Amino acid sequence: MKAISGMRANLLASIISSASTLAAGVLAASLFAQGIAAAQTYPVRPITIVVPFAAGGPTDVLARVLGEHIRADLGQPVLIENVTGAGGSIGVGRVAAAAPDGYTISAGHFGTHVANGAIYALKYDLERDLDPLARLPSNPMLVVTRRDFPAANLKELVGWLKANPGKATAGTAGAGSGAHIGGAFLSSCPIAARLRRCRTLSPDRLT
Repeated sequence: MKAISGMRANLLASIISSASTLAAGVLAASLFAQGIAAAQTYPVRPITIVVPFAAGGPTDVLARVLGEHIRADLGQPVLIENVTGAGGSIGVGRVAAAAPDGYTISAGHFGTHVANGAIYALKYDLERDLDPLARLPSNPMLVVTRRDFPAANLKELVGWLKANPGKATAGTAGAGSGAHIGGAFLSSCPIAARLRRCRTLSPDRLT
């Protein structure tokens, strides 16, 4: 609980003073042109956290949990707005175009706030138009195969891929996602594998 309280305190301080480094899992806000540090009464109305993925996915759940803690600390409602599409760039763009007043915040990760800037011709600049606020909890990447797959560990998997070029297909969440970056790295080892985009993770995909 001390760690959670500390994270909340750091987040709230960052919202007021703004931070300056991007991380894998982040909250970011439209760049503060006026600087809300001078607004001692902040916040005076609800805050919106824009999640660039479908409701029920990991980023959405994390934003809702964090949003409830922010609501309790600041005394203002925290609204979660799911704006999906284009690998998360539409939702992030919604925040980049918002008024720079600290009331519209973006929740995302490496794909939405780093990789998209290198892959797509975005209508906004991730470094110039957004202020990083806090690094959120990270999660490990897993490589999973069918139970009857001949490889029992990563070393055997790499060996099988080298011996069977072009026969493997890896599912990803789309260009720029962690799975896509990891799969592309494996494909350059040299290991030939086809990468296929899967639909956005949401509750209906978990049943």
